[in-house]
Amino acid sequence: MTTAPRPALTEAAAAGRGKDPRPAGTGRLGRAPRPRRRGYESLSGYLFVAPAVVLFLVMGLYTVGYGFLLSFATWNGFSPSWTWVGLQNYKDLLWANPMYAPQVQKAAIHTFYVMVAVPLLTVLVSFPLAILLNSAKRFQGVLRSIYFVPYVTSGIAVFFAWTYILQPDGAVNSLLSTLGLGSLSQPQGWLGNPHTALPTMIVVTVWGAVPVSMLLYLTGLQTVDRNLLEAAQLDGAGWWRTNASVVWPLLRPITAIVVLLNLRDSLQGFQTFLVMTNGGPGDHTNVLGLEAYTLAFLKDLAPTLGLASALGWLLFAAALVIALINLRMLRSRT
Repeated sequence: MTTAPRPALTEAAAAGRGKDPRPAGTGRLGRAPRPRRRGYESLSGYLFVAPAVVLFLVMGLYTVGYGFLLSFATWNGFSPSWTWVGLQNYKDLLWANPMYAPQVQKAAIHTFYVMVAVPLLTVLVSFPLAILLNSAKRFQGVLRSIYFVPYVTSGIAVFFAWTYILQPDGAVNSLLSTLGLGSLSQPQGWLGNPHTALPTMIVVTVWGAVPVSMLLYLTGLQTVDRNLLEAAQLDGAGWWRTNASVVWPLLRPITAIVVLLNLRDSLQGFQTFLVMTNGGPGDHTNVLGLEAYTLAFLKDLAPTLGLASALGWLLFAAALVIALINLRMLRSRT
């Protein structure tokens, strides 16, 4: 018994074979999703995001706006109303007030020294350290963790430890005496001598800034093409020449990031100075960030909160200018 051959499929039937006959946009049961369900999903998403948005509006925009308005007024933090003075706070800080302007100018000079020395020393220490760590064949992870310890250690505890080490009977003077370099020791302590207090604070700041900078350089070194290093060695370049002429130019963007981060911390940071010296001896370690903190919280009931806010906005403007200059220089080199 023979069967009749099946008729051939037409082109339209062949083109539509295997496709889902249900209209596009329908579910498994042939029904489109309900608009009400979509609304519930959107509402639940907004509810999850709402706490973060509210926190940002309250702690971010409101605080920034409140501080900006406060910079044009005088207030002691307790009286029910402000006294609007316009730009007078900025004038008093810069030149008009003989009580505050000299302190701010002196703190600005100290801050400038810190802003120059800290980024420079951080780069000079962290870049060679990253090269040595990158060339280590064994225990690289252990060494990386050891070098990163200063950054993850509690800041207050570290600052108190440094204060103890730098005292007249501390470890630094004892070590110098043991090595026969007692003439270099400081009887007043390294933080008590006006001539050594600021350089010592710069060294402590660099010590805390090196770990992050070293890891940034180490990350950049691991992305350098090995063929370039081998080609430089084949051309007769030694270790020093290879790192100075090949590796260093390739890591220029990372250097810009390291410099920018340290400039920002040097301009606005004050925690180290507050804990270790509180601006002393005298005003030899007073910086702008510490001066703003003093105006805000250490002037008893004096109406200086407006001055502190104005100084904070001046620091913000300076940091913004530095960031724009750094970005412009980085773009011009790339």
